Amino acid sequence: MQRHAIAPRPDWQAKVESLGFVWHSADAQAYWSEGTYYTLSLAETDRIAAASEDLHQMFIAAGEAIVSRNLFAQFGIPDWCVPLIRRAWEAEPPALNYGRFDLALDRDGVPRLFEYNCDTPTALVEAALVQWFWKEDVLPQSDQYNRIHEALVERWQAIAPGLPGGLVHFAHVADSAGEDTLTTAYMMDLAREAGLQAERLVMQDIGWAGGLDGGFFDQAGRPIASLYKLYPWEWLVAEPFGRNIASDPRGTRWIEPIWKMLWSNKAILPLLWQLYPDHPNLLGASFDPPPRGRDHVIKPMLGREGANVSIVRDGQIVAATPGRYDGPVIYQEFCDVPDHAGNYPVIGSWMVDGTCVGVGIREGGRITGNTDRFVPHVIG
Repeated sequence: MQRHAIAPRPDWQAKVESLGFVWHSADAQAYWSEGTYYTLSLAETDRIAAASEDLHQMFIAAGEAIVSRNLFAQFGIPDWCVPLIRRAWEAEPPALNYGRFDLALDRDGVPRLFEYNCDTPTALVEAALVQWFWKEDVLPQSDQYNRIHEALVERWQAIAPGLPGGLVHFAHVADSAGEDTLTTAYMMDLAREAGLQAERLVMQDIGWAGGLDGGFFDQAGRPIASLYKLYPWEWLVAEPFGRNIASDPRGTRWIEPIWKMLWSNKAILPLLWQLYPDHPNLLGASFDPPPRGRDHVIKPMLGREGANVSIVRDGQIVAATPGRYDGPVIYQEFCDVPDHAGNYPVIGSWMVDGTCVGVGIREGGRITGNTDRFVPHVIG
């Protein structure tokens, strides 16, 4: 894995905005960074793909362990959600079954798992579209590990028969940065390309009516049969509105299903380590602090975007991020990621239904935060 400097396109802002990518900068700093790029060798992409697909199988086994051994309390899941999760896990309702493994290539080139963003994964537009069109403009003779767009269209096509009437509602929060709004718009485009109808609404506009003829409705009073939501399950079930899911007479199909609460919770990392101790693609993880002197990372079980993370080396906190996630934590082995000119790249390995379909790379400090740079890549 090598990092290169390159001249940005003179009109790069207009280029990326034409793809709907309007959050390319934050606080006068470029989030989308095309003054640099990475090359990955074929051997590296093969290792990333193989490791990601092995990890997917391990997550399936971990999910089965949670359900069969009744480990829901360890994950902080409310009791009323347990029957819903069990039912969804066993019935396998229509799901994109997509997500983004965040990986490091350690100093030996081995992919190591930081965590799995599989409930509301973002950095999608830049991974699937923006870096591809950058490559076509700048390095057209090179290849890129990227068929994310095509794989998601194919997955929408595969689940379409299980979505009543071919109509899917798409819900998100009205975020000021526009990332959730436009990520949802991109997902709607993918669904339409797959032959489905798509209607957009914000989360607060979802209506509810009780009784046998009730259920979830949109602002026009139409029943919501299938709902893609860019909104975390742990937030949804914590709201009084969320409890209606348990008494929904119409049985709205949620994309992604509620069982994703198991995989997106960092409590799964210690469970994976218990099931697969010393696996080369995992980092040691525990609910208890490690022995004194062992370097480690402290992460909130339900944290997001690198918030409230601390790195402890030689018994001292050497890096930490603020945030609002003050719940239970897990302890994960520290991974000494190679230093690329003061940058520490994290590989986002995109999965669709068990297959690795492409990567995106973020770089910044030791703890990757929401505004750290997205850098394109090619295979070279």
